[in-house]
Amino acid sequence: MNHSLFDKHEKTLDSALNAIKTRGYWSPFDEMPSPRAYGETARADGEAAFKSQLERPFELHQPGSSGTVGEERSPFGFALNIGYPKVEPDALIAAAQKAQTQYRKAGPKAWVGVSLEIVARLNQASFEIAHSVMHTTGQAFMMAFQAGGPHAQDRALEAIVYAWDAMRDIPETAYWEKPQGKNPPLAMEKRFTIVPRGIGLVIGCCTFPTWNSYPGMFADLATGNAVIVKPHPAAILPLAITVRIARQVLKEAGFDPNVVTLLATAPNDGALVQSLATRDEIRLIDFTGCTANGDWLETHARQAQVYTEKAGVNQIVIDSADELKPVVRNIAFSLALYSGQMCTAPQNIYVPRDGIKTAAGTISFDAVAQSIAEAVQKLTADPAKAVELTGAIQNNGVLDRIEQVATLGTPLLDSQSLVHPAFPDAKVNTPILLKLDADRDEATFTQEWFGPIAFVIATGSTEHSLELAGRIARTRGALTLSVYSTDEQVLDAADEAAAFGGVALSINLTGGVFVNQSAAFSDFHATGANPAANASLSDAAFVANRFRVVQSRRHVPQREPA
Repeated sequence: MNHSLFDKHEKTLDSALNAIKTRGYWSPFDEMPSPRAYGETARADGEAAFKSQLERPFELHQPGSSGTVGEERSPFGFALNIGYPKVEPDALIAAAQKAQTQYRKAGPKAWVGVSLEIVARLNQASFEIAHSVMHTTGQAFMMAFQAGGPHAQDRALEAIVYAWDAMRDIPETAYWEKPQGKNPPLAMEKRFTIVPRGIGLVIGCCTFPTWNSYPGMFADLATGNAVIVKPHPAAILPLAITVRIARQVLKEAGFDPNVVTLLATAPNDGALVQSLATRDEIRLIDFTGCTANGDWLETHARQAQVYTEKAGVNQIVIDSADELKPVVRNIAFSLALYSGQMCTAPQNIYVPRDGIKTAAGTISFDAVAQSIAEAVQKLTADPAKAVELTGAIQNNGVLDRIEQVATLGTPLLDSQSLVHPAFPDAKVNTPILLKLDADRDEATFTQEWFGPIAFVIATGSTEHSLELAGRIARTRGALTLSVYSTDEQVLDAADEAAAFGGVALSINLTGGVFVNQSAAFSDFHATGANPAANASLSDAAFVANRFRVVQSRRHVPQREPA
């Protein structure tokens, strides 16, 4: 059965289907906050919409609401003072179950059409969402706009199109006829109904609340499941706006808006979340966050299909280069971007003790390490420019790690506090860089130090570097591996190390593409092949287990030959 919203967005859906098959560049959403793409007043309107929500209750009418909750504080130095509806999980589950009954019966084209319309509306709200992301995560505005808006919407659309691709392969009906020799054949008509798994629970993170939550949320919606969205207590607003828009679309489309609900919680409400996550009604869980919480969900939420993205140790191997300068410039940008508060940010940089080969001759380990430090220092020397790259520190735990790690290696570059010209109370810190030795300091560099923290590590050889990279990815987890070499044999060995470690590999990045970045419809974010994540954003496996196929069959007389 067709649905008007499916028809409305079918051209976009067809283009997205082609994109996931060809894996080239494609996006329907403009990543630049330009008036041409979003309208002359969009930026001002979005900022005004964000500011209008401060210091007051957030308008979201959900069943069972009683009182408010919310303690968000902008990393740029002020409290948001937004009160979100406080709802008991029992009320949300009951409402979601009731809403899903109607939603399930509408079928895949309705689910996909509604999901596509929600994403289109989110794109229209990109500036409002950008300011909300900026002032909950600490991202600078441009990153908040791109990663929180169009790039997150790309990932949402990617999940939807993978869901549609999986569901459309299943025919609605079939005629089955089995020959019986001299006797009349056995004949049956069969019907195949796609059935959602049940209620999904999406648990957001505090650094990329939309980018990391949208894939699971929209994979659930596009396969007919109701969704309870549980933001991180420090970053509720971006997902609250998302839920409000989703509920508006559902209502306009004739569905119960409780197909999507928001569970806002206070800090230290872990017991409530654990209790909810293990309830029988919750059949799908998407989680981004620390390893301990992800492991707990995988172990205890046995009734649900659990998708997790957890901690990892991302690595760079430097073997050789035509020229060192563009290498260290690219690495420095990756280290400084959003103060390293990215799941894809590099931490360990391996350089042979004997140095690296370049067109100008061999450059020593110490010279390579110092060049990286100088590139970071140059990039962050002007506070007014640096803060547009580093953003602000999201939470005090990051600052504590900077202080803790400072004594664990030989200093290359100290972390500096910067004064933000527009937000003097913002917490802004440049990266800290330390020298370590692979033979002596493995206990330090095999754990994740989330934030603006990186190590330049002396290894016995490039072979040793690649062995470390593959082994650490396989055992500790990693989302990215970057290699610099002019030797094809080394690059072949890097491919093997990446395959062994189950980690995405980037080779010789010296231009405007950085290892931190992941492009929807082309790059698979995470592999599910190492401890950093048990799924990939997005592939067929990420969506196919969110629905089941229920068949009915009926004996019928043999059909007459055509």
